[in-house]
Amino acid sequence: MSSNLHTVHAWIEFPTPRDHEGLRPVQAIARESQWRQIDRVPEGTIEEITISRWDDPRSTSSHETTTPNDRYFVGIALKTTRAKLVRDGRIIFEGTMPAGSLYVTAPSKPLGAQFQSPCAFLHVHISVDHLPAHADGLDDLVLLRDPLAAELAKALIEHGDAADRQFTRCIGQTLAMHLTRMELPRVRVNALPKWRLRRVEQYIADHFDRCISLSELANVAGLSRMHFAAQFRAATGYRPREYLLTQRVEHAKTLLATTERPLAEIALAVGFSTQAHFSTVFKRISGQSPARWRLANEGGQLEVEARPRRRASPERDWIASAAA
Repeated sequence: MSSNLHTVHAWIEFPTPRDHEGLRPVQAIARESQWRQIDRVPEGTIEEITISRWDDPRSTSSHETTTPNDRYFVGIALKTTRAKLVRDGRIIFEGTMPAGSLYVTAPSKPLGAQFQSPCAFLHVHISVDHLPAHADGLDDLVLLRDPLAAELAKALIEHGDAADRQFTRCIGQTLAMHLTRMELPRVRVNALPKWRLRRVEQYIADHFDRCISLSELANVAGLSRMHFAAQFRAATGYRPREYLLTQRVEHAKTLLATTERPLAEIALAVGFSTQAHFSTVFKRISGQSPARWRLANEGGQLEVEARPRRRASPERDWIASAAA
């Protein structure tokens, strides 16, 4: 089961800790030498809730492991990455995981992961005693942007190696309580098939600089407006309109980082009618004004990220996407 949590929340940029050394037993946040694997020391023990971190700068990587039989596994993305999660040859999730995304794997479950861009995750290993009632509902749950999980991860990363075990244990217990209180989706909506999604994405990429109506995109997908909107949102986490705005912002970032064109000119070039509207949308999606973003990325040092797949939304609205 894969679902999207819609809520008001700006794009989160997590600070990068300075210490990139291997795991040291004294660290409250363990560093993983292999994906989802905590190195053990002879005198060490795994507590009821443990937290580790995985960083991989490679552009592509593949991993596979099985969750221990006595605990749940929770991953929280610290940066946007392109990922595919697979079990027994069946795709659980495939797409872009923005920073703040959360996914859960139940005990004794194998899971394979393929990343098509550099990635960084906080991994929380939670004893089954903390989540006994949600064994079925939490298996293969994928939330593209869980704001509470994102804030908890941010708090841990900001403390870095200075975080003590009591602090990390408190964060882990808060996350466990959050998972037990979730209202899981009741209505299932099939995600837009990949071939239709690719057609729509390409159409938006070719025409992002002008007004594109919902009916127009529905026609491209070959569906009614209602079915298209629901399936597109299930597949990407975005309403079509917000996806279009996000693409405009991504193109604007390229122009801001690589040219000296005025903001008003860039706004018009990417499809906004006014600079004010452009600035409002840009700040809501990226967390910074266009001017500040340009200053931070001047000289053309643009970090290329995978295409975003999640929008911020005011209501708490769940939609199930890929089949579990």
